[in-house]
Amino acid sequence: MDLKQGVATWWDAITSGFGRQDDLELGVVQLLMVIGIPLIVTLTPAVWRFFGLFVTFVHELGHAFAALMTGRVVKGISLNFDHSGQMNSFGRVGFSATWSGFWGYPAPGVLGLVLITSAIHGWAPLALSIGALILLVALIFIRNLAGAAIAVVTAVAAQLVVVFLPVEWIAVFVAGLGTALVIGSLKDLVKVIRVHTRRRHVQQSDAFILSQGSSVPAGMWLTLFTLVIGVCALTSAYILYSAAIMA
Repeated sequence: MDLKQGVATWWDAITSGFGRQDDLELGVVQLLMVIGIPLIVTLTPAVWRFFGLFVTFVHELGHAFAALMTGRVVKGISLNFDHSGQMNSFGRVGFSATWSGFWGYPAPGVLGLVLITSAIHGWAPLALSIGALILLVALIFIRNLAGAAIAVVTAVAAQLVVVFLPVEWIAVFVAGLGTALVIGSLKDLVKVIRVHTRRRHVQQSDAFILSQGSSVPAGMWLTLFTLVIGVCALTSAYILYSAAIMA
């Protein structure tokens, strides 16, 4: 297969996702894959070391999308192998800066809920195609070598999944990925709360940075993170439970 044929095959796979499947019914096998594998991925340290990089990428993309929503200009995203990252943007101070600063930690949870909902209601191919395109576009915002490696591997993996994953497994994969992101969001929430309770490296916390740019204390920002992520986690669990008992 030459380059032209490869691109054509990829584009056909992307565009074929712009349609609806049947709703996903979670039998025993599907439920184990949608919940069991994400638990292994997120709770096994050796595996989380790699998947956590993707969660960090989503975290920074959350900042970036929130910044673009309020008219800010995204200068770039940096990612590091220690699961840290940074999104730089410029624009008016005040609401836009606060809005973009907030949507980092909740982003994986929100995206996870969107993916689970899409999978259960037949829109998994669409979610997968849009996600693959977003990851490709995101490459232009990466500004460091480690970030480039993480982003390229993530984007390539997404394109391979779009092209080669059998149609009948797309919904299961998307639901499982959504579950892993929700769990990852909870893990990172616990991590940032521990940073503040132990008072170590607090200055690097989004909650601390938000408190410095507003009159709202860091503890309130942590509470808001918890509320958004908690709602996403509980809603995701309810959707999966409903799909399982309907199967």
